[in-house]
Amino acid sequence: MKYISTRGGMAPQSFSDILLGGLAPDGGLAIAEAYPRFGLDALERLSTLSYADLAFQIIEHFVDDIPAADLKALIAKTYTAEVYCNGRDPARAAEITPVTRLEDNLYLQELSNGPTLAFKDMAMQLLGNLFEYVLAARGETINIVGATSGDTGSAAEYAMRGKAGVNVVMLSPYGKMSPFQRAQMFSLQDENIHNVAVKGFFDACQDMVKAVNNDAAFKAGHKIGAVNSINWGRVIAQVVYYFKGYFAVAKKVGDPVDFCVPSGNFGNVCAGHIARQLGLPIRHLVVATNENDVLDEFFKTGRYQPRGLDRTYETSSPSMDITKASNLERFVFDLIGRDGDELAALWQQVEKADGFALSEGDFKRMHDAYGFRSEKSTHADRLASIREVAQKYGVQIDPHTADGYKAAKAHRDANVPMLILETALPAKFEATMIEALGTEPQRPAHLAGLEALPQRFDTLEADVDALKRYVAERV
Repeated sequence: MKYISTRGGMAPQSFSDILLGGLAPDGGLAIAEAYPRFGLDALERLSTLSYADLAFQIIEHFVDDIPAADLKALIAKTYTAEVYCNGRDPARAAEITPVTRLEDNLYLQELSNGPTLAFKDMAMQLLGNLFEYVLAARGETINIVGATSGDTGSAAEYAMRGKAGVNVVMLSPYGKMSPFQRAQMFSLQDENIHNVAVKGFFDACQDMVKAVNNDAAFKAGHKIGAVNSINWGRVIAQVVYYFKGYFAVAKKVGDPVDFCVPSGNFGNVCAGHIARQLGLPIRHLVVATNENDVLDEFFKTGRYQPRGLDRTYETSSPSMDITKASNLERFVFDLIGRDGDELAALWQQVEKADGFALSEGDFKRMHDAYGFRSEKSTHADRLASIREVAQKYGVQIDPHTADGYKAAKAHRDANVPMLILETALPAKFEATMIEALGTEPQRPAHLAGLEALPQRFDTLEADVDALKRYVAERV
């Protein structure tokens, strides 16, 4: 398996090269030259495997330069009950991503059992082990420059802290995360972790990271890498839990299942699209957004129009406060027949802030052939969903998962299982949970008093040159 750029300007590369590289040299995203396909017999064989064994059977198709035995060992080291426990029942922890039945054909897949209580841990823990292995094998170091709207940053830092050969510079929007999210990141004292609060929204942070990656000389000179959702290693690791969730709820292997995915940067649901391309019988992928509804607009109208900071809203599901969905590029690449030149032309319009509209044929194919649907939520919707799920099912869900619950109800077919992907534990968003339910959500015992720990971070204006100076001085 080799990797090409969505914009057509990169010679095929190996897995380890694109794992460490971030953006492709032409500004596009790395993507597999082709997707392997699992037939019904292969799916039957996969359906009984443990999470770690399932992950190996899927991921090995995408890794061309790590010996199979080493890859299997890295995956087995990652997906253990000890890593994905957080004080929960050991039997459920061993499932890694256990599924909770809410009612007939409506399910919730737990993805928040990792160290930072968010779905990002599912991929990031593996990424940390892969980075350390590849860097050691090559005798290299890497400086990760990333951006987070809330959960990616802590997941990346907890995966990379103390890793040999790795430094992390993580940008986050100043004052825009929950106190819990902020404390998770800023309380880390590891020498290889550098937190930077940027005066602006997440999109400004993301633009700064992209600008650094697009400066080829600076990127090479300072060995810049990426762990944001554009990182292919993260995307392919996330594919695994779609398979695991599917096998948990499908009446029999081969039957259709719908997935509902809260989404901001489109990385999580992009993994669902790839799982579908691999042969998993996903019927619909329902994209749930908050008030920053650029993705809802795209899937309902076919027009992709990212918005400026003046139209980016601060909401109670802050990890989705994003109006430039970077991973959408990978899906559109597939949608338009993998034409790199056409994709590059479309994204030139995006980068000029003009956006683009799909052709009538592509819009129809997006719904009929690829099964995409979407829905948005407001703060009031979020509170209502949290209350309804607590009262009706005795389950607490975080505000992002509440966005997913509303979208799942809007697009649910009573005869087809609908699986909602959980985003995070409610403990990460205490203020909204208290507003909805009147009580503080429970948190794992080892995280009691987290917000009171000393915090270490720097602040920057939303300025690319300032970021470059910071990186040059600190790592």
